[in-house]
Amino acid sequence: MQKITKKIALLIFISLFFSANNLIAQPVHLSQDQVVKFAQQSFPEYLQLLSIPSDSVVPADIQKTAEFIATAFQKRDFSTKLLENQGKPMVFAEFKKRVPGAKTILFYMHMDSQPVVPAEWSQADPWKPVIKTKNAAGKWVEVSQDRIYAQNLDPDLRFFGRSTSDDKGPIMMFLAAFDALNAQGALPAINVKVIIDSEEEKGSPSIKAVVSAHQQLLKSDGIVIFDGPRHASERPTLIFGNRGNTRTTLIVYGPKAPLHSGHYGNYVPNPAMRLAQLLASMKDDNGKVLVAGYYDKISLTPEERAVLLETGDDESAIRKRVGIAKAETVGATYQEALQYPSLNIRGMAAASIGAKASNVIPYTATAELDLRTTPETPPIYLFERITEHIKKQGYHLLAAEPTDEERATYDKLATYKMGTGGKAVRTPMNDPLGVWAYTAMKNAPQNNGKNPVRIRMMGGSVPTDSLVEGLNAPFVIMPLVNGDNNQHSFDENLRIGHYLEGIQSIVELVKTP
Repeated sequence: MQKITKKIALLIFISLFFSANNLIAQPVHLSQDQVVKFAQQSFPEYLQLLSIPSDSVVPADIQKTAEFIATAFQKRDFSTKLLENQGKPMVFAEFKKRVPGAKTILFYMHMDSQPVVPAEWSQADPWKPVIKTKNAAGKWVEVSQDRIYAQNLDPDLRFFGRSTSDDKGPIMMFLAAFDALNAQGALPAINVKVIIDSEEEKGSPSIKAVVSAHQQLLKSDGIVIFDGPRHASERPTLIFGNRGNTRTTLIVYGPKAPLHSGHYGNYVPNPAMRLAQLLASMKDDNGKVLVAGYYDKISLTPEERAVLLETGDDESAIRKRVGIAKAETVGATYQEALQYPSLNIRGMAAASIGAKASNVIPYTATAELDLRTTPETPPIYLFERITEHIKKQGYHLLAAEPTDEERATYDKLATYKMGTGGKAVRTPMNDPLGVWAYTAMKNAPQNNGKNPVRIRMMGGSVPTDSLVEGLNAPFVIMPLVNGDNNQHSFDENLRIGHYLEGIQSIVELVKTP
């Protein structure tokens, strides 16, 4: 009898074990009606969140935003903790229902916002979100908020306001996705952790210290970043890396003080002319950097080039949109160009122009450069290559402004200094994290089996390096918002159709083992 009882107990345990695992792995595909339901339930909370100013230069606003978000996660059965950060805390959240043996994924989003200039916006207050639709003339016009709660929700309606898309929209999509999971009694197939950054729009200067102080809390098998717009094709998008950005300053010196151009023209060298010649020596007419060794460490395999072509960018549309007749030829395509380090002049200054101009030979000329780096070409590597190039053009490089002795000794004088910036990072596309995310996105019902766009490395820079290196984990960026969202500019917006698809994508992702 005792043996029979033990066998029954064992069978019950096995049955419960497999039932639990079936619950974890079973599909949770949401119908469109369900997606709309959970989206509309989240809209009041989203509007509240958007109404909290969150420029990180105001710590009190960040504190209020962090507390609001922490409370929102607690409502969805997350435990939360505010990670101290000099008065601008970051939010950590962890879903309480853990899955034994499953991988742990850390989801990264940010709650801080770009600053606003209210006069530039087409609404009364950028921190008071409004709903808009396009009229017959193609202009955006404000409509009643009641329309976002209509039974037949129009996916082309848009929320307008600061942070609608960058990045409070994805935060609320994530919360709505867990509303859907919790309502269905479905467990994720992964263990879920979340970190909400409070200074991303300022380059995340503090995230390295926060990660270092909370290594065990944030420990995970992979990182998913919800930020940025989807590919122009509006296909689901996965980004596996980003270039870094390092700012450098080049100053060419001329006479001790500005000189009368009539008295000294043709006699005293003009530093602005010399700076222009020096900068021109760094790139050819096709945009290729001429600095020795600049591209030497970049090598793309045939397989990688094939993936770049699969992105399917409309090159002619890109040129038309930005207003150029011909693209530079660093790479054969737009995507290929982004795999190489770039050298950009972000600004130049010498004397004055217009109403403030004087007929002078300026005494200095300055150029600020931004160097977009790759994992193979870190900041110091590119800086040293450019330094050597400047010397080869006959310049004596100084640590500070030239002394009288240096002026008397050297014809060409300059300083070249490296500033701050983030490093480039990249995850191999065949990494298990990338395969998992790709599979989940392809299987999402709204995608109808379409292959997601895979971007090997995007051109822009996001402050992921400290997070990725600090946790020693692979990462992938999953943009969820519409490409024409005007992030970082006035009239920032989020299309409701993308909000709905974002909820579906997140549900699909977290329920995929």
